[in-house]
Amino acid sequence: MIKVFTIMAREKSIILPLLQRLLTDLGENIRLARLRRKFSTTLVAERAGISRNTLRAIEQGNPNVSFGAYANVLLCLGLENDLRLIAHDDDLGRKLQDAGLTLKARAPRIRPKNRKDHA
Repeated sequence: MIKVFTIMAREKSIILPLLQRLLTDLGENIRLARLRRKFSTTLVAERAGISRNTLRAIEQGNPNVSFGAYANVLLCLGLENDLRLIAHDDDLGRKLQDAGLTLKARAPRIRPKNRKDHA
């Protein structure tokens, strides 16, 4: 099942099941870390500068919550150094680099089919 969430009421973002499982696991890990420290939701939300509803959404793995809110909660729990581990070991990137493949800095420009080039 693919979940579709509205972001900022303009765009629809498709959240693939794998990503949703990862976010759900992250939220559960954050919840368990809070409970191990015996911190209330009110305390963590207040320290992170977010509402209890936002903290609840984080602990449920809601993809609509900003990354900054997740980071603030991790900081309140003393887990901010875990953020340094994100994309730390880029195995695919290193393999591509080792293979000597060149990567363009940006995607190629796509031109409309009906456009006439003026020379």
